[in-house]
Amino acid sequence: MIRSRLTIKTAWPFLLIIIVMVAGATLAACGPAAPAATPTPTKTPRPAAATVTQEPSRVPTAVAATPQPEPTAVPSAAPAATASVSPAATQAEPPPAASQVTPTAVAKTDGSMTSPDFGVQTFLWWQSEVADRDLQLSKDAGFTWVKQLVSWQDVEGAGKGQYDWTNLDRIVGQAEQHGLKLIVRVSQDPDRPFWAGNAPQNAGHFADFLAAMASRYKGRIQAYQVWNEPNLAREWGGRRPDPAGYTGLLKKAYAAIKGADPKATVITAGMAPTGTDTEIAVPDVKFYDQMYQAMKGKSDGYFDMLGVHAAGFAAPPEVSPDQTAADKPNYGGERFFAFRHVEDVRKIMEKYGDKDKRVAILEFGWTTDNRPDSPYYWHGAGAGIDELKQGCYLLGALKWAKENWQPWIGLMSMIYMPDVKWTKNDEQYYWSIIGPGYPDLYLRAPYVIVQNYLTKGIVDDNCPQYK
Repeated sequence: MIRSRLTIKTAWPFLLIIIVMVAGATLAACGPAAPAATPTPTKTPRPAAATVTQEPSRVPTAVAATPQPEPTAVPSAAPAATASVSPAATQAEPPPAASQVTPTAVAKTDGSMTSPDFGVQTFLWWQSEVADRDLQLSKDAGFTWVKQLVSWQDVEGAGKGQYDWTNLDRIVGQAEQHGLKLIVRVSQDPDRPFWAGNAPQNAGHFADFLAAMASRYKGRIQAYQVWNEPNLAREWGGRRPDPAGYTGLLKKAYAAIKGADPKATVITAGMAPTGTDTEIAVPDVKFYDQMYQAMKGKSDGYFDMLGVHAAGFAAPPEVSPDQTAADKPNYGGERFFAFRHVEDVRKIMEKYGDKDKRVAILEFGWTTDNRPDSPYYWHGAGAGIDELKQGCYLLGALKWAKENWQPWIGLMSMIYMPDVKWTKNDEQYYWSIIGPGYPDLYLRAPYVIVQNYLTKGIVDDNCPQYK
């Protein structure tokens, strides 16, 4: 059983009281059940205008019969948000020198990024006040980047060339005000009919849209992710995924963005980690390899950085793909069930002589899903992962990349600063590093553990394996 005390001191100009909900969670007494060969792919969360649901999150502490909320009054003159998981550890370890916590800069084609650099996925689209709070939380946690989904339909949905930049104008301005770099994931919402049709036939329209966006926000949007998980049929117009088709779309997108903003960094879509090879999916490593074949082994003119997705599933971040493949009872029995599956993708780049380009991890995290009927349960609560362990694994992933993947690792974008309307019925709720809700703020252990590491270089006492 893991025990922890959480002390959180937070201040916001517009927030009078922060409520931190504290509860216990009993770990599973046995290992996870063996999963299916491929877990159900995560459905992409979409921005939507809806009434905010305040859903309290819980910070694991000692198991208690009755959870006790701990309201914390916020002094009006308090400093910017700071937090500590383990007061004893914080007092015993002074903040390290800047050189100990600042990633090593290794400039390649993406000179705006360090190796590694750290970001978090946010949901800033609909409510400016929520966006402002979450951007400040991201900044206070030590992230230097935020990632925002931009659905093509939300900007050009009315017809060719009929743009509504209202929300994106605000988001770009707010990110600048908070001193954060912005990566936008630009993709088509597969759940909504669209005048432009489906990829790859709409690649020309998509390139025109990207050219307009990159021209409007030249120098203000630092990076573009082109599409999302095209190795899944549901993201590819319901048809069998097509690496060559995506590569053609990517080339047009690259030329459009670079033509308008040469300094912007263009990143490929991250692929869903999977071993399924049917009409509904193509294995991620096969898809990447066939992309390089379609490029004839030369990625120049297609992308600046290769995007990957790196869920940790049931395995700690240091566990190798060899181990997850060999240990089906505990880790699922597949190489892609490891966070370090990123190394398998890197080998494909090296195979084609692409060592000078970096990898960007566009999504990574662990889930605490405790719903027994959920397809994510086996690598969430079923694997003994609660919020403290989730926080430790996130910290361990940051450390692993910093100590083992320089200079080829670039941005690492964590999931999620959540959409405030998510509830416990949404699988994304369990991946998030804070609890959804506004105006109340529900900090979770993962946020605090990551904040202390990124801002102070402190490895929490609850994570002794990463000391």
